[in-house]
Amino acid sequence: MFDQVVFAGGGNRCWWQAGFWDVVQPELRIRPRVITGISAGAATACMLYTRDSEWVMRYYEDALRHNSRNAYWGNLLRGQSVFPHYRIYRQALLDIYGEKFSSLADAPEIRIGVSHLPRWLGARSAVAAGLIAYNIEKYVRKTLHPTLGQTLGFHPEFVRAQDCATVEDLADLILQSSSTPPFTPVLRRNGRPVLDGGMVDNVPVGALDADAPGNVLVMVTRLYPRPQMFVVPHGVQQRLYVQPSRKVPISSWDYTSPSQMVHAYNLGRADGETFLERMPDLLEFAA
Repeated sequence: MFDQVVFAGGGNRCWWQAGFWDVVQPELRIRPRVITGISAGAATACMLYTRDSEWVMRYYEDALRHNSRNAYWGNLLRGQSVFPHYRIYRQALLDIYGEKFSSLADAPEIRIGVSHLPRWLGARSAVAAGLIAYNIEKYVRKTLHPTLGQTLGFHPEFVRAQDCATVEDLADLILQSSSTPPFTPVLRRNGRPVLDGGMVDNVPVGALDADAPGNVLVMVTRLYPRPQMFVVPHGVQQRLYVQPSRKVPISSWDYTSPSQMVHAYNLGRADGETFLERMPDLLEFAA
C-alpha cells in the first residue's frame, strides 16, 4: 500500500503519529521499505519497531513524575543546565530502545535527518538565524516544505538508524536531529555542529527515493492551511499527506504533562479511523 513513509518532526506532537500508525498500519498491513524522519518523528518511527506505544507512555509517566518545570532558572546560579530536556530525553531513548535495539535490523530502512550549519556563519550566529527562519516558516508562512533554511545555507544529512552500531549511537543521532537550543545544547556530528533536521525541512520528503513508483504516506503534526488529507503527485509517486484533525493537545517540549501524551495518542487513533474510511476515495481521485 505504501512503499515509503514520512514521519515529520514535532516533539511531543509526534504521539499523534504513534496513535495514527497503531490504527492504520495493522489494518492496511503497511510494510514500508523506507521511512524518513526528523527529530521526534524519527524517534517515534524507531519506537514503533522496538516497543509498544502504551509501554512507552507508561515509561514517560514514571520518568516525568517528579519533573515539575520546563525550566529551572535557579540552576543558573549553580552553573547547571536550566532546561532538563536533554538529560531526560537521552536517558529515555536509551531505556526505550536498549533491550530491543537489535530488532531495528529487521525494521524498514529508517533515514534520520540532521541540519548542518551554513559554513559562512559561526555556530551561535547560525543558531540564531536558523531559529528565526524556522519560526517564520512555522508561524508566518506556514509553509508545508520550507525554503528559508536552505536559502541561508543549512543543508541536510540523512543517516540510517541501522548504521548505528550501538543504542548510544542511535540516541545521539536522534538528539542531533532534535537539537533545538535552548532545550538542548548545540550538538556535533563528526565534529561539526548540527541543528534540528527541521531547519531544512520538518517534513523530510527530500530523503525519499524519488524515482521509486508507488504511494507514499506523509504524516505531519502541525496544522497547515490545507485539507486534513490531500494528495501531491510527484513524478511516479502519489504522496498522501495526512495532518491532525485539530491542534494536537500537547506542546512540543512540555516535559511536565505526561498525561497529555495519551490525549495526543488518542487523537491520532481517532484520525486513523477516519483515514481508513476516506483513503480509498483519496487514492482513487489521485489515480
